[in-house]
Amino acid sequence: MKSLSTAMNSHLEGEVLTLATCWALTRQDGTELFFTDFDEDLVVGGDTYLAASGYSRSAIANSSSFTVDNLDIIGNLQSDIISEADLFSGLYDYAEVRIFMVNWQDLSMGTIPLRKGWLGEISATDGAFTAELRGLSQALLHEIGGVYAPLCSADLGDTKCGVDVEALTETDSVASVTSRGIFTLTSYNGAEGVLTGGVLTFTSGANAGRSAEIRNWVQADKTVTLYLEMPFEIAEGDAVSFFPGCDKRYATCRDVYSNHLNFRGFPHIPGTDALLESGND
Repeated sequence: MKSLSTAMNSHLEGEVLTLATCWALTRQDGTELFFTDFDEDLVVGGDTYLAASGYSRSAIANSSSFTVDNLDIIGNLQSDIISEADLFSGLYDYAEVRIFMVNWQDLSMGTIPLRKGWLGEISATDGAFTAELRGLSQALLHEIGGVYAPLCSADLGDTKCGVDVEALTETDSVASVTSRGIFTLTSYNGAEGVLTGGVLTFTSGANAGRSAEIRNWVQADKTVTLYLEMPFEIAEGDAVSFFPGCDKRYATCRDVYSNHLNFRGFPHIPGTDALLESGND
């Protein structure tokens, strides 16, 4: 429930409104950014909301159902505030956003809360970005609890799995580049497909410190294909580290990693075909 000050309620009942919209953004790394659609900077709660990086938004609609309330925020890309490189390198993934309105003629009236949520899908074209703001009901869509499935629910090397991926990690460098998602390695010669599902991390170059999951590994020509392209260009000589993948099957866990005691799947549960079988006459 939104509670407004007496002064703000009186202002809203008047014939002339002097309202401006502000939004406060907090990234996962703790960085805070403040913007307004007013034509001058506003100081609200001790924070300066910048007018130079104004934005526009789609209409805000509320629903009494459990559907996710979404809206789009459109803003300008500016190299000293929000850059395209920062957006696509993941710095704004899941950033928290608060949107509210103020009376720019009298900021002491307080705020009118409009929406709180987290950034979802982000796109950038022609010097502007569009960010989807996902409401609080988005959390209700997350699966909670375990699921019975034949495949393991853990990821190789996490706390549930327990495999020491550092002992399996290899290092190499990029030999040639096809795109941000396809390149060849210099010397690694692991078996066909052994890296499929593994994780590769760049340790030098423009993508240093960023990781990506490996979609496919071809031993013959040492080609790595990533599921998602890296945010920045890959260059010959970029150093990388990587470890193998796991297809999450019981046999792989037992025979390849000797880790079947930590297997988090249910390989012996009858499948759908067994459920649909009918008895013999």
